[in-house]
Amino acid sequence: MKKYTLLPALVLMICILWGCSAPREYAPIAATTLPVYEFTSRLCQGTDLTVTRLVTENVSCLHDYSLNVSQVRSAEAAQLVVINGAGLEEFMDDILRDADSIDASSGIEIIEFEEGRSHDHDHDHDHSQEEKPEDHSGHHHEFDSHIWLSPVNAMAMVRNIHSGLCAHYPQYADTFDANLKPLLEDLERLYAYGEEQLAELSCRDIITFHDGFSYFAQCYDLHIIRAVEEESGAEASAAELIELIEEVEHHNLPAIFTETNGSTSAADVISRETGAAVYTLDMAMAGDSWFDAMYRNIDTMKEALG
Repeated sequence: MKKYTLLPALVLMICILWGCSAPREYAPIAATTLPVYEFTSRLCQGTDLTVTRLVTENVSCLHDYSLNVSQVRSAEAAQLVVINGAGLEEFMDDILRDADSIDASSGIEIIEFEEGRSHDHDHDHDHSQEEKPEDHSGHHHEFDSHIWLSPVNAMAMVRNIHSGLCAHYPQYADTFDANLKPLLEDLERLYAYGEEQLAELSCRDIITFHDGFSYFAQCYDLHIIRAVEEESGAEASAAELIELIEEVEHHNLPAIFTETNGSTSAADVISRETGAAVYTLDMAMAGDSWFDAMYRNIDTMKEALG
């Protein structure tokens, strides 16, 4: 009898030595970034569906991003992948080719950058907005994929996700419908808060140190004079700094704006030379709450320009 009582312990030891483990359970829905994850999770409340977020690192740009092994497995195992769209997830093209997915950018007017633009470029002109083409995989055009930074666009994203969820999981359509209304109401409150706080600014011209706030500016009638893409090791040159200083002085800007994970070296130099304060905006793509990040951005803009 003693030798049989030892059997479970022996099996456990063998499992440990051979790396046995229970198979991992993957969520049926994978969402790429914080905004689409938060919107999808809100819509799925009260169902048996779970949502996993693929990009959890504290990043503000996905230009050079690549998924790790765990993220790839989560995406491949999911029944459905929810993406921001507008070219943001080009690094996932191979996975998305064979996956059922919801493109949250469907029907949203996407800003198309001019071909051959530099990272430091003048925004002192009217962007022509064109409907998003079906395929963003070409290299002849570059699109501004930061659509989630406009609460108005976010409402359209939520409706797209809602429609996709209803199509894939019709058994939960009533729950999705019930969850849609309060989510849209929260977005409408956010938009209205921004309208109220930013209505009477002393200055509506801004310089940003990230080329991603065009939709936010468009939503709240702000004018981006210049958007500077500055990365560590590739800071603005002396000539560029002189141009930026002249821009700040010419427009009498009280503040300039960096982003949470970006370099501040050029902004600090400009601040010392002009007296313009440096404020930080959040790309609202990482972190814990898209809504919190957006409210902070509105409050920051109000404090800086009010």
